[in-house]
Amino acid sequence: QVQVVDSGGGLVQPGGSLRLSCEASGSINSIYHMGWYRQAPGKQRDLVATITTYGSTNYADSVKGRFTISTISRDNAKNTVYLQMNSLKPEDTAVYYCKTVVFQGREYWGQGTQVTVSS
Repeated sequence: QVQVVDSGGGLVQPGGSLRLSCEASGSINSIYHMGWYRQAPGKQRDLVATITTYGSTNYADSVKGRFTISTISRDNAKNTVYLQMNSLKPEDTAVYYCKTVVFQGREYWGQGTQVTVSS
């Protein structure tokens, strides 16, 4: 079992920055990759950025050059990954969810954190 807690959202003006945090605890040695997805009202949940335990990253085209996902850091009983979001646009407004996938294929989701980009 893996527990996932995501945080760091908020209200920011266009062009501003935010950093999201995701902490995974529990069976962290079985984690294959961690990443961020987002869901705007009335839309499906889409990939933002992911990173594997080997350091391979994947970004949505809409965030390339603006968002950066950190490597997975391991500290005691937690794995942590960050999403640095720069040059934010109104269309980045959504609930952002952290997902953790273990080698066996099971997925664990955080509760979501709201990001609102508005002047």
